[in-house]
Order: sequence, then structure tokens, then C-alpha cells
Amino acid sequence: MNLEEKFAFMATGKPYDDMDPLLLAVRDEATAKTDALNNEHDPAKRNALFRELVGQTGFKPFVNPNFHCEFGRNIRVGDHFYANYDCTILDGAPVTIGNHVLFGPKVGLYTSNHLFDPLERQLGGCIAKPIVVGDGCWLAANVTVLPGVTIGAGTIIGAGSVVTHDIPARVIAAGNPCEVLREITAADKTGFAGHDMI
Repeated sequence: MNLEEKFAFMATGKPYDDMDPLLLAVRDEATAKTDALNNEHDPAKRNALFRELVGQTGFKPFVNPNFHCEFGRNIRVGDHFYANYDCTILDGAPVTIGNHVLFGPKVGLYTSNHLFDPLERQLGGCIAKPIVVGDGCWLAANVTVLPGVTIGAGTIIGAGSVVTHDIPARVIAAGNPCEVLREITAADKTGFAGHDMI
């Protein structure tokens, strides 16, 4: 099985060998790229390195150090993606992030899980499920998103939340486990007319 076939297999959610030499090589490559990114102080150069690291990126991403990922190539981000400090994305399965998405400090998206059986876990068995973050979402500081979760467009996830299941669009949700608190409505508009990023 070549690398592309291996990633396609991993995206099915079936168990795979996390210590496969092909995967180890890609992880090492991603580590080298993130090291370069995190040691680059010029934002334009840092964002160029981010573009080289991930599978696909839209217009004007901005990523603060220290950014970490497992493979990079399974990450797809839309226009105006912003990641604050210490973002971690484990992309054993595809991670799709929409346009105008904001991540607070220490946000973590984790597509991968070790297998539950102790022996299978010792042998390096893992599974991975895709994560989707819709357009216009804001994930506040220290949010953790677990495998298989989809967060609907425009939603806010409160600081410190652990997102274990899908969250619908245009809501404020928070907690461990994360639950919907209320909808985002016209009453939330303030009339702010700042810098147009569209």
C-alpha cells in the first residue's frame, strides 16, 4: 500500500498501524516543517511555510507559533484562517476548516484515537475520523475537538470546551462535554463596522 492509499484507508475509520514506516517518515517531515514555521519571526514567511505544510489553504492564513500537526497533508483550511498560539491538529483523517475561522490559544483538533483493547493499543493500533469546522466559526482558548465531530457554520465554542459530538450552525456551545447554550440571533449584532476582511 502506497502513502496515498494508506491515507485513504485511514480516512475510512478502520484500524491502522500508527507505527507504519511510511507514516513515521511523513510525521518526521511534518515535524521538520513545523519547527521551521515556529522559528520564523516574519509573519509572511511563516504563513508561506504553513502553505507548504498543509494539504490546502485559502487566501491569507495567519498562524501564530507554536503550531503542531501530525502529517499536515490532511489539513484543508479556507480563506482568512487564524490560529492563535499553540494550536495542535492531529490529522490522521481529513480536517476541513472553513473560511473566516478563528482559533484561540491552545485549540486542539484530534482525529485519531488509540484502540481501546490494551494489547492492540500496545501494537500501535489507531483509528481516525474526520473533523469539519464550518465557515465563520470561533473556537475559543483551550477548546478540544475529538474525532468525527462536525461544527456548523458561524458557531462559537466556549473556552475550555471538549467537543465530543456534532454541534449545529449559529449557536454558542460550551462545556465538557460541549452542549448548545443558545442560538446566535440578530440581537447579537452590535453595529460594529471595522476592517472588512472579505
